[in-house]
Amino acid sequence: MPSLARHRGRPRHGPPLHKLWGIATFGHMIDRTFCIQTFGCQMNVNDSRWLARALTRRGFTEAGPETARIHILNTCSVRNKPEQKVYSALGRVRRVTTGRTDAFAVVAGCVAQQIGADFFRRFPQVRLIVGGDGLRMAPGAIARLCEERDLRLNLTDFSATYPERDPELEGAANTGTAAVGPVAYVNIMQGCDNFCAYCIVPCTRGGQKSRTVAAVLDECRALLDRGAREIVLLGQNVNAYGQDRYGDGTSFTRLLYRTAELSERTDLRRLRFVTSHPKDFSPDSTAAFAALPILASNLHLPIQSGSDAVLARMGRGYTRNTYLRLVENLYKARPDLAITTDIIVGFPGETERDFQDTLAVMRAVPYASSFSFCYSDRPGTAACSLPDKVPQDIAALRLERLQALQQELTLARLTGLVGQTAEVLLESPSPRPAGETASWQGRDNWGNVVHVAPCDAARGRAGDSIPVRITEARKHSLVAEAV
Repeated sequence: MPSLARHRGRPRHGPPLHKLWGIATFGHMIDRTFCIQTFGCQMNVNDSRWLARALTRRGFTEAGPETARIHILNTCSVRNKPEQKVYSALGRVRRVTTGRTDAFAVVAGCVAQQIGADFFRRFPQVRLIVGGDGLRMAPGAIARLCEERDLRLNLTDFSATYPERDPELEGAANTGTAAVGPVAYVNIMQGCDNFCAYCIVPCTRGGQKSRTVAAVLDECRALLDRGAREIVLLGQNVNAYGQDRYGDGTSFTRLLYRTAELSERTDLRRLRFVTSHPKDFSPDSTAAFAALPILASNLHLPIQSGSDAVLARMGRGYTRNTYLRLVENLYKARPDLAITTDIIVGFPGETERDFQDTLAVMRAVPYASSFSFCYSDRPGTAACSLPDKVPQDIAALRLERLQALQQELTLARLTGLVGQTAEVLLESPSPRPAGETASWQGRDNWGNVVHVAPCDAARGRAGDSIPVRITEARKHSLVAEAV
């Protein structure tokens, strides 16, 4: 269990429960305004949403960065650039809180886990550090810090099992609480056991820990009761769900079927999952795309590189051909499947021939979209010590070429959808310049962002699933008309 340890001074043993969890301490007026800035993956986004809901239930109020007392940074350290953004953000926090002795910062997420207590030394405004396993204790810790201004807390210990969050705060035990959006995200696991050569996740999120099937389904039901219509199952490697020493042996495919069954008693209309690892993607999970219509026709399947030599140095556990065979079987199960991916350019030892192999895979799949980055050393990973680092200027040029190809592939795919009909789950009104026709935005079954017009408040609302006809392809989205 993560510890609530003082950074300075002699620790107190057995603090009153209301001090530890921030309960019933509203006898005097305390500024409880907060803002959250999120970096990185969808799991971080989901964690930030949970933390905001949990704080709001404790009497805190979300505010803008210029007026908030508590500044929360939920961080990512997968690449160097997001980490540097955290340091820049803390500099901005220092500027906007100058003169406010009651204001403070919270650093959560992977950079918090990686840097730890050093944040206290480098940034005096930081009073709470929260790792992935310590997040469930963050609302109580923040409430306590509001009361004790000389206190600093470090919640970066890893827990022995999956750190389930307070059900009263999450709403799983109280379905009559505040509504959620049409799309809800559910963590099914934490951490990863793969130790890919470039990846710091096992160090910052810990080893893989699966939730129980019952806990996952209970949270799904609660979110569906509160307005969700689409469930996205989240994990660093969802295909390995249940197979770690904390799991009960339930396979990911079985979890998919159990979650899909909720549609028989709830308003679940669509099911997705992210992120998959190709080496652990089972034939049963492939077959689920044929057997489960509620499973969306899009899949994020990171390849990282199309070169066997680079994949071996990365420690990915598959080859280019095994990956392409998996893709072929997925298309057989769901012919209209839209596949997206992650690609690292300039991994140590990557040659021009290796890079050309990656471009060839992109054309062979072809990807609907991709998240692509230049390799950067992450402290503590095996790739740091690999020789033959690719010069940054060469890596940058390769990335530019790769992204140009991806833009062609994406536009071709989106253009090919013009004239077709699709089902769109509406999420929110579309941002639009003054004078343009009112429209809504949502996603189709392939994961594309679709702007539906005309579709004003009288014809659409968040959570509605409506048929549309695609009328226009834009660079990264579609325009459609309701039919």
